[in-house]
Amino acid sequence: MGFFRELVSDNNSIDEKAFVGVISFFAMVFTLLVDVVTGIWGEELIIKQFIFDGFMTLTMICFGIATAGKVFSMNKQKKEQDATE
Repeated sequence: MGFFRELVSDNNSIDEKAFVGVISFFAMVFTLLVDVVTGIWGEELIIKQFIFDGFMTLTMICFGIATAGKVFSMNKQKKEQDATE
């Protein structure tokens, strides 16, 4: 319960965007693994293409936003450091 309390807290060290991206990525990988296993068994796993595309898009956007936030914060910190010197 402490993890989720920290996740929704304003003062936390968890990057929420990266967390959502990781969960979405694991959902996508789990779906692919289940598809492979059911294919080996000779069954067809019916997944709507737009659902899989939604997970893929969500994963790419979350990781992209998280990475852009880190890059821009590093640039801001560097400018502030240069201004103090």
